[in-house]
Amino acid sequence: MKHKLKQKQNQRIERITDKTLVVGADIAKKIHVARAVDMRGIELGKECVFQNEQKGLTKLTMWMKELQQVHGKTEIVFGIEPTGHFWFPLAFYLKEQGIKLVLVNPHHVNKSKELEDNSQTKSDYKDAKVIANLVRNGKYSEPNLPTKEYAELRILMNQREKLMVGLNQVKARIGNWFDRYFPEYSQVFKDWDGKASLMTMRHFPTPEEIVSTGARGILEYWKTEIKRGIGIKRAERLCALATTSIGLVEGIAAARIELAILLEQYDLFMKQEDMLMQAVMKILETIPGAKQMLSIPGIGVVTVAGFLAEVGDLNTYDHGQQIIRLAGLNLTENSSGIRKGQTGISKRGRSRLRGLLFRAMLPVVAKNEEFKSLHKHNTTRNQNPLKKKQSIIALCGKLIRVLYTLGTKRKEYNANDVLGPVRQAQLKQSAA
Repeated sequence: MKHKLKQKQNQRIERITDKTLVVGADIAKKIHVARAVDMRGIELGKECVFQNEQKGLTKLTMWMKELQQVHGKTEIVFGIEPTGHFWFPLAFYLKEQGIKLVLVNPHHVNKSKELEDNSQTKSDYKDAKVIANLVRNGKYSEPNLPTKEYAELRILMNQREKLMVGLNQVKARIGNWFDRYFPEYSQVFKDWDGKASLMTMRHFPTPEEIVSTGARGILEYWKTEIKRGIGIKRAERLCALATTSIGLVEGIAAARIELAILLEQYDLFMKQEDMLMQAVMKILETIPGAKQMLSIPGIGVVTVAGFLAEVGDLNTYDHGQQIIRLAGLNLTENSSGIRKGQTGISKRGRSRLRGLLFRAMLPVVAKNEEFKSLHKHNTTRNQNPLKKKQSIIALCGKLIRVLYTLGTKRKEYNANDVLGPVRQAQLKQSAA
């Protein structure tokens, strides 16, 4: 399909012919409702109410085939709104049956429901007809359902995101614990998750235990696992701070149990993350182009894996601009007459993909000379300079196009290909 919006819209409308049976379905957890129309919007037959199980899906298939025979239709286009996760089994079932599945934006369904009966009433029965009419007018998109290694990658990266939420919560709770019982601890260990710090937290976390063990005893224990980088001065400083600590002393036995539980949770999350990333690395080794995408300075495994998990097979896209629209990074403008509104991004896409790209762009701008020069040019140019955050968002689109090119053409990262001769000349001129 063409990547330009006008051409895509025309192609979607042209696909709906007088031989097309357009079905719209409202998806719920247990019971779905489907209604069918032709290309003119005339409803065909009665609605189909079916359950989310094998028997219900078989009923849906028989209902659509019967309508095909009665009305002489040769093709089925099945439209739904992707709310929640309940539509996944139905989507893969329809794919196995060779039925084309399309998605309708839930915002469009909500805003156009009054066109059906001039009422703000909402019901499953009504939404199914609204979805069908949106599909016949070409107001739909085609889902890119992940398969094989891409499906596994999406599951693993989704689980990693949830795991990191839990890990960050545990880290915050451990910081809260030290604020209450040993607020001076950070003066000795800037990062409490270092090896020596974790050994201290597990064996003598409270000021009282540190003082009773003594600097020599603490150092001797550290040396059982750490041979370099830890000396008597740090142990003495830890004991000195423990002696004058203003931390709480009431309920200290329960506090020690609390910290032990938190450390056990921390170890579990770290072990699970390591297990997930090992599986992710094995999958990336099997995906063509992933190695070349990792050759971009500043881009790591998490970024490439998260990008492919959200986007899927890059060969299913005709142009990088399609991925930019998928991420909701395409530009929008609100203008009328002589008034020209501000330009921004649509945010109508995958928020997880946008967040991943934004977080990835921060180290890329710091470590990648080409992107650093582009960022500097965007923020210091004479005409319409961008704010730093605006430049970062603009460069996210550039990163998408670079990842798409490297992933599809399977070529190593090249600075000249990123900038191009025209851009290089502009940057040299602005620098001069």
